[in-house]
Amino acid sequence: MVVPVRQLGLDDLCVHQVCLSGQCDFVSSLANLVAAGMKRTALWNPMIETCGEGQALSIWNDSGLIAESLCVAELFAGVDTLRAMLDRADLFQARTLVLITGGLENTGFEGGIDQARTSLPELLAQANELARPYNVRLAFEPLHPMVCGHRSIVSSLGEALDLLDQVGPANEIGLAIDTYALWWEDRLDQKLIRAGKRILNYHVSDWLSDTSDLRLDRGMPGDGQINLLQWRTMLEQAGHSGPVEIEIFSRDRWWKQTPESMLNRIRDSINVAY
Repeated sequence: MVVPVRQLGLDDLCVHQVCLSGQCDFVSSLANLVAAGMKRTALWNPMIETCGEGQALSIWNDSGLIAESLCVAELFAGVDTLRAMLDRADLFQARTLVLITGGLENTGFEGGIDQARTSLPELLAQANELARPYNVRLAFEPLHPMVCGHRSIVSSLGEALDLLDQVGPANEIGLAIDTYALWWEDRLDQKLIRAGKRILNYHVSDWLSDTSDLRLDRGMPGDGQINLLQWRTMLEQAGHSGPVEIEIFSRDRWWKQTPESMLNRIRDSINVAY
């Protein structure tokens, strides 16, 4: 077994708010995270929307938690929507705003996916310029090919790196690396080295061999097929020293458990499963 370079503590752990979105609302998710001793989270925009931005912000400011990111903005949603998401990320003092392309459903590209792909360098350059005045970094996230139609048309780390290179040397957009989305890709160690300091967020969950839903049945670290300790070693060799962000959508498994049991499992698996 390849042993990761560093031993993680709670300061190195970020539990994404979406992990508790099946059992909790915005308020109770934060309360459970704090009660479990967590220091960091990634904010889930649909939960903010349901709560209402004003109330959510007041509760957030009292929580004492650190926002590693706000998820998620979509390139194809347009400049006004991206600006609103940057405003929100800045308001909640999130370190990054995670950015995906969005799917083909509502793009209006008559040329289909090929035309949509051709548009990406220009759209990313626009996003880069839009984000410059903010104290928030954009973290571009490639997703699994299974969601190409409705979530992201960028389905590999290699493709994402090529796109960011096309935007130019002044490009400040970084990357969100997701094990669930990218575990299948070849030569990952080389591509992660190439990504280097562009890696801003590292999302972790496991791929279950008997998955019942390709999006909503992510596995708890250690329960699936991904060697997450090896993944962390590769990330650290690429220069990433930021938190490990646990991001689990689990409609039929963990969302039927109590928040306490889910958070205990995540905490007890540090340095063992990931």
